[in-house]
Amino acid sequence: MTVDIKIPATFETRPFIDGDYRSTERGETFATLNPATGRELAQVCAGEEADINRAVAAARASFESGSWSRQTPRQRKKTLLRFADLIEKNIEELALIETLDCGKPLNDSCNVDLPDSIETLRWHAEATDKLHDQMSPAPLDVVSMIVREPVGVVGAVLPWNFPLFVAMWKIAPALATGNSVVVKPAELTSLSLLRLAAIAAEAGLPEGVLNVVPGMGPTAGRALGLHMDVDCISFTGSGEVGRYFLKYAAESNMKRIVLECGGKSPAIVLDDVDFTPVVEQIAAGFLFCQGENCSAGTRLIVSEKIREPLLAKLKETVKTWKVGDPLDPATKIGAMIEEPHMRKVLSYIEKGQFEGAKLTLGGQQVLKDTGGFFIEPTIFEGVTNDMAIAREEIFGPVLSVITVRDDAEAVRIANDTNYGLAASLYTNDLNRAHLIARSIRAGTVSVNCYSEGDFAVPFGGYKESGFGGKDKGFAAHDQYTETKAIWMQLR
Repeated sequence: MTVDIKIPATFETRPFIDGDYRSTERGETFATLNPATGRELAQVCAGEEADINRAVAAARASFESGSWSRQTPRQRKKTLLRFADLIEKNIEELALIETLDCGKPLNDSCNVDLPDSIETLRWHAEATDKLHDQMSPAPLDVVSMIVREPVGVVGAVLPWNFPLFVAMWKIAPALATGNSVVVKPAELTSLSLLRLAAIAAEAGLPEGVLNVVPGMGPTAGRALGLHMDVDCISFTGSGEVGRYFLKYAAESNMKRIVLECGGKSPAIVLDDVDFTPVVEQIAAGFLFCQGENCSAGTRLIVSEKIREPLLAKLKETVKTWKVGDPLDPATKIGAMIEEPHMRKVLSYIEKGQFEGAKLTLGGQQVLKDTGGFFIEPTIFEGVTNDMAIAREEIFGPVLSVITVRDDAEAVRIANDTNYGLAASLYTNDLNRAHLIARSIRAGTVSVNCYSEGDFAVPFGGYKESGFGGKDKGFAAHDQYTETKAIWMQLR
């Protein structure tokens, strides 16, 4: 898709509460920057506890009124499909806002993030009237029903790397099952979600059903986590912040908590593969979205028999990934989200060299004259799995290459991590593919590709990568519904 680039002069920055944009209680703001230039895009209204309280009250009122929760599934489906159609109608505007706010290539926003967000919404919309209740075996004079009901008010706390895409993973199933939602975008990337809220209202979503309150984590995020009238929080972000939400739940109403908290995903390459398609997938695995991706394949675990020729081809491929202006159609790697994060990634590159890994490609900040936050693709060889660059989530375009002797060692190293979100496996041997895929402790294992699957499969991790539920697929509906048993004695 080609986009007619017309950068907006202004952006809507006020919270969207109870069907309209509202001023915040205190009127405080914070700057959101364009990562590609380092310049300010807008001053965003900083929602705080009072604003979260207003949003939750609106969500609760809409839920209890039944304006959405008691609509028939078919009625909700029609509205959600209109919502998807309107997003598609505004796809260029939303993609441009996403790129300006995130620093990712416009090609990715236009051709990956927005289309996938739209299709995710359509998939859950179509599922709305296909989620059946059950009846259990019972005596002839008893009707035993097992029914689903919406959990109530859902809080969605979002990451900055895929604002619209991850939002839709949460919003779509929550709305499909009849809940009302309060969204707290990441403070670095609030603009696209604020625009999305107005599109939802235009589609016919009743007032109070979808609310968006930008703000800081320690104020707005904490207020949402501790709120006694929120029934569920779905969070995607760091493990450190995820633990706060578990604590908030314990300190408040023991609300349901769903966490997706990152990964350190392995890409295992066995000694029987054809290099050409494999290196394209490995490159995409650690470079897509500048490596700012929780399922990025940042640990390359490769058989010693093929390491040298594989790495030679991989480096050739990586060099074709242009770092540059996100608005340039030729750009494949955009800017890091902000300067502090860029500095963090560069510090990991320094640490890798200090710990004895061999830097064989990249490793530098580039395009400094733009004012933006760019890092070139980086490859370390001679990495051992006890090094920080192999164990900690860097969230940048950095690959750690670990050499193994056999399949057993590859599986052992792949599983030797606190994370378990995703993994990739490359082999031409079907038997090895099945056995190793079953042995890897991760929520998604892709074979001969780098992929998280489509809208129909669950997404979530093992160990410190996930807790309490899944995004995507029918499993995503489970965390947003209560299961009720109705035992009815007949006379």
